[in-house]
Amino acid sequence: MGYSAEVVRRARARLAQAREDRESENRQHLAQAYKKVPRIREIDMQLRKTMAKAAQSAFQQGIDGRELLEEARLENLALQAERARLVQLHFEEGFLDESPICDKCGGTGYVGSSMCECLRELCRQEQKKEVSILSGNRDSFNQFRLDYYPDQYDGKYGTSARVVMEKNLQICRRYATLFNMNAGNLLFVGGTGLGKTFLAACIARVVADRGYSVRYETASRLFSKLEQARFNPDEKNRAEAAALNQCDLLIVDDLGTEMAGQFVTAALYALLNDRLLDSKPMVITTNLNAAELSQRYSPQIASRLEGSFQRLTFVGDDIRVMKNRGTV
Repeated sequence: MGYSAEVVRRARARLAQAREDRESENRQHLAQAYKKVPRIREIDMQLRKTMAKAAQSAFQQGIDGRELLEEARLENLALQAERARLVQLHFEEGFLDESPICDKCGGTGYVGSSMCECLRELCRQEQKKEVSILSGNRDSFNQFRLDYYPDQYDGKYGTSARVVMEKNLQICRRYATLFNMNAGNLLFVGGTGLGKTFLAACIARVVADRGYSVRYETASRLFSKLEQARFNPDEKNRAEAAALNQCDLLIVDDLGTEMAGQFVTAALYALLNDRLLDSKPMVITTNLNAAELSQRYSPQIASRLEGSFQRLTFVGDDIRVMKNRGTV
């Protein structure tokens, strides 16, 4: 799963700090043990000598070398046994356990060239923090209130707004809980204050909780990042732009609220094309209908949004307005 460079950097920093904390704790415990039971220090010094003796035996051939190695081995085992008895007698279990924070990678975060699960878990945690910060939403699907939507029959929909939104909620919940790299794309279309951003943020949080890398961007922020990467291509800006293509799920909120222009149209077309070709899922929210998307951007972009995304139409009354009026 493709985490952004910043998420990996923060996760590696946390792992390095955890490794240093463990090593510092081990040093403190060893100093306390040496002070309380000086014989343990003597044993550790003797153990180092037996290891040196074993290494020396490697350079000696014949019977002398084998005898020296066997002598070192037996002495080492005896010293280890004595040390274990002293530790067990004077300290609680695990006090002098010097095992690394991760048995698989030794605390480096990598097994060969592959990311270890310990570092991957820290990446997941950092990803969840990032999604929460970017979306500004800590709510869940369970808090999506269908009673905000009228339950009277509406001829425009052939049913009530509440039934339409209940179906949208079910689709979003299923999309998030079953998300994989073949999940496809969602397009949320509808007026302001109808819950598009709320449900997009809920999807982001659930998918991130499941360990996938998620980028949640408002349209304005997304195109600003792409513009910086295009016209000020330093390492940080290039990495930010690359993360938009590499992440498992890209969520673009409020498409159509950014400043329009040729660069935006070209950047959006390239982003859509690249992610669709790579089968990388997207969720896009917008207040624009198909005709408005075609007019604002291009027919090619509108065609991709209509043909490659499952469209969810959000209906009802502006919830923010109703809250301001105190009607809900």
